[in-house]
Amino acid sequence: MEIKNLKKAAKRILKAIEKKEKIILYGDADLDGAASVIILKESVKSLGGNICAIYFPDREIEGHGITKMGLEFLKKEAPALLIAVDCGIGNLKETAMAKKMGFSVLIVDHHEVLDKMPKADIIVDPKQKGDKYYFKGLAAAGVVFKLAEALFEEKMAKRTASSSSTTRAKTKGGEERKFFDSSCKQDSMTENLRKNFLELVALATLADMMPQEADNKVFISEGLQSLENSWRPGIKAFFETEFLEEFSGISQKVAKIISVLNVRDVESRFPASFRLLTVVSLSEAGRIIEELFERSKIRKEVINGTVDEIEKIIAEKDESIVFEGDSSFDLALLSAAASIICQKFQKPVFLYKKMAKESQGTVRVPSGVDSIALMKKCSKYPLAFGGHPKASGFRIKNDNLEKFKTCLIENYR
Repeated sequence: MEIKNLKKAAKRILKAIEKKEKIILYGDADLDGAASVIILKESVKSLGGNICAIYFPDREIEGHGITKMGLEFLKKEAPALLIAVDCGIGNLKETAMAKKMGFSVLIVDHHEVLDKMPKADIIVDPKQKGDKYYFKGLAAAGVVFKLAEALFEEKMAKRTASSSSTTRAKTKGGEERKFFDSSCKQDSMTENLRKNFLELVALATLADMMPQEADNKVFISEGLQSLENSWRPGIKAFFETEFLEEFSGISQKVAKIISVLNVRDVESRFPASFRLLTVVSLSEAGRIIEELFERSKIRKEVINGTVDEIEKIIAEKDESIVFEGDSSFDLALLSAAASIICQKFQKPVFLYKKMAKESQGTVRVPSGVDSIALMKKCSKYPLAFGGHPKASGFRIKNDNLEKFKTCLIENYR
């Protein structure tokens, strides 16, 4: 049994390619989102598709997912097929807005489904109602990889069917035979392309801390096997510099690569991970890595400083959850800080950056706690929330912060 709507999504993308429709790729700005966009971008491009725009929302300014600001920026491209990857499943209002602007909306996500589903044209998410795929723990890049496989298979099947029909018509006596030519071979996912994509899937799956079992176990194993010999300059450069010399095993090296790719550094609306993994020059990749490595040192210092500050605050309290925020917090680093605090105190951790009227937050919870289920019980307070049971986020008006905190504590008990 395959993921619900997977073939339907592949056929819709192929239709857009064949009809020369404009295609927009809209991804979350983390490593999983960037890897997902790259896999889909390279698949669509190799099949002759017209990608007119790629967009990643700025989390500090816009928040997560499909945003009003993002749609306003992209509306000049309508009509177009807008494909949202690693986001969108919680964007009910924004999806409706996109449809009104003239976009056809295809959502490819892996996050938890909330009470309602957005009214997109097609939704691919293993966690949606009616999906019978056996494994629900895929990263977005894993789902997109399967979509890419379906895309090439559909294209090949279409070519084969067309060629077979022509061949049968030319065969005397009604004789039928299978027909497979070089043009069909070009439409299948080659072994090199598969390895290339699985390198990205492995990095994204590990970065998003998805369970290392079932499909993910295969993705990680195959992806890491070819990582050190990758042709992709952005990966190759890591192994050709002195950057990883102090690390012996591939696991340690990959963890360090991921830590650098997670550094928040946006240029021309593209996050560092996307820029580095799509760069074509080895020397340019090395330059980006050096810059990100220096930023990662600063990042680590800031994270440790934030953790120390929060630990001093919660030491004076005796509460069942950690719920802290400040205007000075760096939103891009709160996820890492929340993970450290959650692991140390074994409590649900809600950290947020307080802005003028709203706050943007991140959530980490210990094993056995479902952060989405917990926030659903207090859903009247946040403007938006979503993610995974263990790692999620929220956006809320500042006036509702204390009410939200009280509700969370009451329901966590």
